[in-house]
Amino acid sequence: MIHSAASSMASPLCTWLVAACMSVTCHTDRAGTPKAALRSSKRSRRTKALPANTSQLNMRLISSLYGSSIQGLISSFEPCDDYCNTHNAFSSLFRSTTPNRRHTRLNKLSHSGKTMAVAVEPAHEVTATKKPPTKQRRVVVTGLGVVTPLGHEPDVYYNNLLDGVSGISEIETFDCAEYPTATFVLNILCFQRIAGEIKSFSTDGWVAPKLSKRMDKFMLYLLTAGKKALVDGGITEDVMDELNKEKCGVLIGSAMGGMKVFNDAIEALRVSYKKMNPFCVPFATTNMGSAILAMDLGWMGPNYSISTACATSNFCILNAANHIIRGEADVMLCGGSDAAIIPIGLGGFVACRALSQRNTDPTKASRPWDINRDGFVMGEGAGVLLLEDLEHAKKRGATIYAEFLGGSFTCDAYHVTEPRPDGAGVILCIEKALAQSGVSKEDVNYINAHATSTPAGDLKEFQALLHCFGQNPELRVNSTKSMIGHLLGAAGGVEAVATVQAIRTGWVHPNINLENPDQGVDAKVLVGSKKERLDIKAALSNSFGFGGHNSSIIFAPYK
Repeated sequence: MIHSAASSMASPLCTWLVAACMSVTCHTDRAGTPKAALRSSKRSRRTKALPANTSQLNMRLISSLYGSSIQGLISSFEPCDDYCNTHNAFSSLFRSTTPNRRHTRLNKLSHSGKTMAVAVEPAHEVTATKKPPTKQRRVVVTGLGVVTPLGHEPDVYYNNLLDGVSGISEIETFDCAEYPTATFVLNILCFQRIAGEIKSFSTDGWVAPKLSKRMDKFMLYLLTAGKKALVDGGITEDVMDELNKEKCGVLIGSAMGGMKVFNDAIEALRVSYKKMNPFCVPFATTNMGSAILAMDLGWMGPNYSISTACATSNFCILNAANHIIRGEADVMLCGGSDAAIIPIGLGGFVACRALSQRNTDPTKASRPWDINRDGFVMGEGAGVLLLEDLEHAKKRGATIYAEFLGGSFTCDAYHVTEPRPDGAGVILCIEKALAQSGVSKEDVNYINAHATSTPAGDLKEFQALLHCFGQNPELRVNSTKSMIGHLLGAAGGVEAVATVQAIRTGWVHPNINLENPDQGVDAKVLVGSKKERLDIKAALSNSFGFGGHNSSIIFAPYK
């Protein structure tokens, strides 16, 4: 009730309190020291003297009503606009709520009037200055790095996409016989045996052998793809020495994190905790990939991880670009990495009934927008972009692949796994991305869709795309997942690389397995079974995740 009363008195108390504070500061000697502060606190307690002025009496009244500290009072209302400059002083004085010796001393000072005098004085000495307006910084892509089922170099990966090669095959790293799909076909139990699995991968020259043995694959993919993006971007040792490390950052996320490291730790614990990998906890967390890469490079700028399920990479890319736009970084490595093709990962998605059951024909299993699609196919890998401030890139003579124009996020706020039926979340996300980037709907003529090959998801996204871009006769739409499966948190990263490669080459890759388009889609806007030439004006890449996370990012040719 006291808190409620304080809240209702916010406006008059604000004016009254500031006036009281100002009156305390007025009673100072010529040296600027409050007279109340010159009195001996011991003598004051001994004689029980009344306050020397009205302001001190007011402060004691406040103290009796709201506690020994006025912290509760201050937090119950917002400061008046006219006195917002004193906010930092207040917050610094009342930062701690721990009843330690320092806190007790501050409480005593608040009774004597000293605290208020100190809090208000800086307002007379320090004037708030607004940061002068600066020209909007432009963000460009100067490097690409990938680890995928179709290759570990950007050109190899994209050429395989253009040729319509499928990277989906039977799983080889473990026995899948114990993980059935959710249906019976001809009374024979089907087993989940397919994925976009990486068959051949080496960390030689990219990751120290000792770490390579202990790390989860999602981290190994991340470190390798990140360093390859640097090499692709022309960041040699000499260039690295010239970089301002404080303005270089890493923002590479993961949806699943170190699942195998954590699962192995659980199995080891069954024997003894002494058998556990001592790094099982840090190497299982999603942030540690970015952290280790930054340690390796000595980059001290923005460094963290975002995890928003299958929208992870797009969230990371947009936030990395924003760090550059705000001047907090000049260079950012960003994207996503995941390696969930292990028994617990596969079993979890089988339990969700989300996976394709087309085990007898792996290369035909992932078929976005086809009427016979029956679920997605899991994939693994990493996709990383090297984003850079335009002027910084030009100064070092970097090759610019494309320009990042902007993007947006929204939430469906509807269901854990299902898309919103009316597509409102996706439509809002796309429209906000267009507004934020200053791109018109007519200029977007290529879309790398999320399109996972699920019955509901593909159709709802397509309807949203037609709602936003249906009047554009040049529009072409494809899905990279038709060939590499769904890389979960890494999906947006490898698809962003494909989008940039489409801008660079002037070719968009086909949609394989689109043999009989769903009745709810317009096949005229979908890329066919062969690659197509396209002069891209602006390209949109979508990623959506469990929990209703929607993300859209936009690239364009650099001009």
